[in-house]
Amino acid sequence: MNDEEILAFDDEVSNRDKTVVIDTHVHFWKFDKKRDGWITDDMKLLRQDYLPGQLITNLKRNGVEGCVAVQVDQSEVETLFLVELSKTHPIIRGVVGWADLRAGNIDERLAYFSNFPIIKGYRHIVQGEPNDFLLKKDFQRGVGALKAFGLTYDILIYHYQLPAAIEFVGALPDQKFVIDHCAKPDIKVRNLHDWRNNIRTIAGNGNVYCKLSGLFTEATWKSWSPGDFYPYLDVVFEAFGVDRLMFGSDWPVMLLSGMYVQWKSLLEKYMENLREEDKEKVFASNAIQFYNL
Repeated sequence: MNDEEILAFDDEVSNRDKTVVIDTHVHFWKFDKKRDGWITDDMKLLRQDYLPGQLITNLKRNGVEGCVAVQVDQSEVETLFLVELSKTHPIIRGVVGWADLRAGNIDERLAYFSNFPIIKGYRHIVQGEPNDFLLKKDFQRGVGALKAFGLTYDILIYHYQLPAAIEFVGALPDQKFVIDHCAKPDIKVRNLHDWRNNIRTIAGNGNVYCKLSGLFTEATWKSWSPGDFYPYLDVVFEAFGVDRLMFGSDWPVMLLSGMYVQWKSLLEKYMENLREEDKEKVFASNAIQFYNL
């Protein structure tokens, strides 16, 4: 081999060994005291602007090539805000926005937003709704309209809302779903039994994925140990397998309980004995396929 061939081979090996990473769950906002009332007194760290410029260095430092920006405010203005951010920050590979999925004109609104291909899916903050919200016919009709546009739906719920979510996804077998934050298990009090059974049930639907995100803030803030999360990771890895799990950080909300590098390193340690191709699925290729990035 000549020098050029050796350099080309080295580049090929380097690229082959490098695991691409996509963070499927980050948030951005310009803090507004009235709008962002969900940020309570014990979350004062979040009462400031969090924008892509503050995250990019963190992503690069942790070997993360791109992210999916997920809505936090339930307004179409929020969706357009994230679209605009993506135009000037290519690190944003996709947007999960908001539209009123209960509206009678939802098909018209989805057609309008289809002009922005960066939008990959939608979400509603169901964790703040009554437990039967997912079963309302108008909401199910709206979610059912997403498939025609090739869009996904993020399920944001607490663990005790899983029974309704099981019925919800069963009614829409052709829709692509992902459960945010592993359905927020009660790690703080180590309540595992009901959550585990319901996760196994909902994972029986092949159209449902799960994000490895948001668990830091379900544990006792800043007083957790890595072992606190292992029983919950065991459940979702067994239930969904490496083909339907996706890495996510929940930045900046995660900062209430830990640092970005801590969560990514914790997952890397947990998966250290997996095959490289399986790690790559969890850290990138599942997200690329699911969100059509």
